[in-house]
Amino acid sequence: MIREIVHDPLFLSRPSAPATSEDLAAAQDLMDTLRANRGTCVGMAANMIGVLRRIVAVDDGGKDLLLLNPEILRAQDPFEAEEGCLSLPGTRKVRRYGSIKVRYCNEKFQVRVRTFTGWTAQILQHEIDHCNGVLV
Repeated sequence: MIREIVHDPLFLSRPSAPATSEDLAAAQDLMDTLRANRGTCVGMAANMIGVLRRIVAVDDGGKDLLLLNPEILRAQDPFEAEEGCLSLPGTRKVRRYGSIKVRYCNEKFQVRVRTFTGWTAQILQHEIDHCNGVLV
């Protein structure tokens, strides 16, 4: 189900709780909403659709990727970037990393660890910030 995008900074600044198997319907809604906004959005966190759970959906080089309870384990190669957000007006300058190692669960709650680089790494950092209640 495609959901409305949340624009309330007070809601978006609240940290998200860990996702559980009871949140899989919300995860599907997040994927549906990301696909519906494909023209203007490459990643979303569940709080952007009103769900305070650690769920992220991103475009991973043309393929949709769902991450439950993502956590950055390592970050290297810092750089300065300017990012926009579907939930917030304008753009903001941020510090990002060219390579990040992330631990997350897939939709079967199997733990995965993967290193992401480049654009996908930047998108993931933005969405994980959302999970942490960080507005950038």
